[in-house]
Amino acid sequence: MNLAESNRTKDMPSGDNFSSSCNACKQCTPLGACVAFKGIEGVLPMLHGSQGCATYIRRYLISHFREPMDIASSNFSEETTIFGGNRNFNTGIDNIISQYHPAVIAIASTCLSETIGEDVQRLINEYKSIHHNTDNLPEMIFASTPSYQGTHYEGFHEAVYATVKALADGRGSVGSHINLFSNFISPEDIRHLKEIVNDFELEIMLFPDYSDTLDSTSWDTYHRIAQGGTTIAALRKSALASVSIELGYILNSGGKNGKIKNNAIAQSAGDYLQTEFDVVCRKTGLPIGIIESDKFFNLLATISGNPIPEKYQKQRGRLVDLYIDGHKYVSGKKAVIYGEEDLVVALAAFASEIGIKPVLCATGGESGKLRETLKQTLGDLYDEDIIVGQGMSFERMEEVTKDLQPDLMLGNSKGYYIARKMDIPIVRVGFPIHDRIGAQHTKTLGYEGTTALFEQIVNTLLEDKQRKSPVGYKYM
Repeated sequence: MNLAESNRTKDMPSGDNFSSSCNACKQCTPLGACVAFKGIEGVLPMLHGSQGCATYIRRYLISHFREPMDIASSNFSEETTIFGGNRNFNTGIDNIISQYHPAVIAIASTCLSETIGEDVQRLINEYKSIHHNTDNLPEMIFASTPSYQGTHYEGFHEAVYATVKALADGRGSVGSHINLFSNFISPEDIRHLKEIVNDFELEIMLFPDYSDTLDSTSWDTYHRIAQGGTTIAALRKSALASVSIELGYILNSGGKNGKIKNNAIAQSAGDYLQTEFDVVCRKTGLPIGIIESDKFFNLLATISGNPIPEKYQKQRGRLVDLYIDGHKYVSGKKAVIYGEEDLVVALAAFASEIGIKPVLCATGGESGKLRETLKQTLGDLYDEDIIVGQGMSFERMEEVTKDLQPDLMLGNSKGYYIARKMDIPIVRVGFPIHDRIGAQHTKTLGYEGTTALFEQIVNTLLEDKQRKSPVGYKYM
């Protein structure tokens, strides 16, 4: 029995019987929370924990977005770890207010503060009680994000959920605007989504919107808090929207098998608004490829009552033509796909529709939903031979990839050493991308984004064929 056959009825090793602590296919949970928090106007993220966490995350995000990234810390010490971080928390908030004057302080917990059982929401309430007479006291939002109970992807969505839960206000009349929860995507894709929805003549509350805060213009003087982001007023009105759209099927399904702390089931922001304020939530996948993009555009047409604008119909038509032009270069190729769970689903669906066979779909996430979501999304294109790896490390991915002998890898920069060692061409997509410039400008969503991604894949395969040929090709 070969490797594919042995895994048709079960996923690759997950957290139940396999430790992915060695070069895991994920980053830490508060890192994702900091990205989402940067989508709020006037925000300063703060980590309640050791200074090293903030330093690591700040440096990691700067390498991807190529933008300044200020993240405050309550700066735990050995004493704080034993006796609690109340004093450090209050001092940290005082310093943030005096030096940054933020509209929002968004606080994420870390492994250390969660391990000692810090009740951060109580600390926030106590601080507000002490300073209740202070003018212009910032909003304070808290997301519980211990890294041992999730990935950067779950941290991102937990921060989105925590923000909406803290700010959504159901007082007033339901409006005609919609909520669009845009997922962990590039600033360029956020701008593209806003353009698409605007062309359908829809008013939106898009969150998180870090299209400017994490991809700004060149400054003459340093801005401690970058301009841009979703406004607090817009977030408050999210409870009065006519409908919510969430891009992603898995989202924050929990750190492991859909569970968060105390065995509670994780909620997304859209789920919360539907439960608490009767805002209907429509979930659709990341619109990569024609099939998933069609779902998104048709949903917007249904909600708006307007036909799909002609420019997008033409973009779709040009993409179909491009598929025809490039089909002979991709048909029958095998790909290893890895990264955040919803991105893996979207890329696998796209690869399948252009004739590339996903042979391994790997992620550090442990929702337990990846295989079933792949089956539902790919439909008739789903192949039972696909190996699905949840809670995977890159070391384990390398072992599996050796037997599969793929033609291509689709994923972030952390898989580059595997591609280099095995001489496999790699197309960088997702997060993080540290060995190329322009990750913040990458467009992947919609017909335009799919066009760019398809061209990149075909050209990468053509370049690899030229490079490996003993005679070379000038005409392909």
